[in-house]
Amino acid sequence: MPRPKILVVDDDPDLVRALRLRLRANNYEVASACDGYSAIAAAQKERPALIILDLGLPVGDGFVVLDRLQNSDTLSGVPVIVLSARDPQSNEQRALKAGAAAFFQKPADNDELMNVIRVSLGPELAPSAAWPS
Repeated sequence: MPRPKILVVDDDPDLVRALRLRLRANNYEVASACDGYSAIAAAQKERPALIILDLGLPVGDGFVVLDRLQNSDTLSGVPVIVLSARDPQSNEQRALKAGAAAFFQKPADNDELMNVIRVSLGPELAPSAAWPS
């Protein structure tokens, strides 16, 4: 069974690198994009099973990306987890209303993030090795 692909969209290369290592260790394939414009292009090209999206992006912020994804016939069903340093008070509800499956404040709790990824993908897509026996 092919590993589910996750697209990480963030302009912080250290965060992308850390997430890539963690996701690969949990049996996910990883693609990445560093700004709002390339996020849409990467999502169309890579066809990810899930997207982890920062809100504070150069060239179109995360809300623009969420809007484009929601209005795309091919991408509107892809779960999006927002991972942002922005204030959750004003952004969490807005992100969820815009179609995000979940909102995490940076730095996110790793176990919690991995759990929400598994739940968002559903049991048929989550790598079997990631489930506790």
